[in-house]
Amino acid sequence: MRRLPGKIWRFAWKTAVGFFALSILSVILFRWVPVPLTPLMLIRCIEQKQEGKQIRLEHNWVSLDQISPHLQLAVVCAEDQNFILHFGFDRVAIEKAIKHNKTHKKKRGASTISQQTAKNVFLWPGRGWIRKGFEVYFTFLIEVFWSKERIMEVYLNSIEFGNGIYGAEAAAGIFFKKSNLALSREQAALLAVVLPNPRRYNAGKPGGYLRTRQAWCLNQMRLWGGQLDYHPDEKEEKK
Repeated sequence: MRRLPGKIWRFAWKTAVGFFALSILSVILFRWVPVPLTPLMLIRCIEQKQEGKQIRLEHNWVSLDQISPHLQLAVVCAEDQNFILHFGFDRVAIEKAIKHNKTHKKKRGASTISQQTAKNVFLWPGRGWIRKGFEVYFTFLIEVFWSKERIMEVYLNSIEFGNGIYGAEAAAGIFFKKSNLALSREQAALLAVVLPNPRRYNAGKPGGYLRTRQAWCLNQMRLWGGQLDYHPDEKEEKK
């Protein structure tokens, strides 16, 4: 019995080392390899099965050069306007969310595109502190090992756009009957503004609220100059 604490310690140590090694290797692997399936996709399939519904999983991976530039800009404008500048976390947005949530019943989030990508690819949905801690860890890892372009590529191939619909290519085909590369600015803005609640809102049948958000997003896209620059500092250095 005296050896039990030592055995527990060694087991905990080996488990921790194994977790860190596996997590880092998986992040490095997915720097190049397409993500075939995410925990959220599996969870949604299980939920559909339990509810007696037909299992639906629409997901078609495409490379970043086959993803609409309009959509890339639209999600930045709608979800994370400091995406290019921050290292995974937007301190200003977090402070604003904390201040807002102290005085409002409807809570405001401050998750960045990097955080959403980490959560979608490596974790399960939820709001617990343990899951949030893992989210911070994996967000740090993908910011270290991936480029902003790779984060965007994985994000727009994995994000949920509707019930059983994941990624830009599947969403464009189902909602607009076209490749996502052929999306108009208006269609890209619609897809972007459903992301906070894709199971409630339908980009193919937008109501008044979505139209209002779409108009706001389009205006933000115009203010950005109509295109997303992943390396603004390099251009400044050349000047």
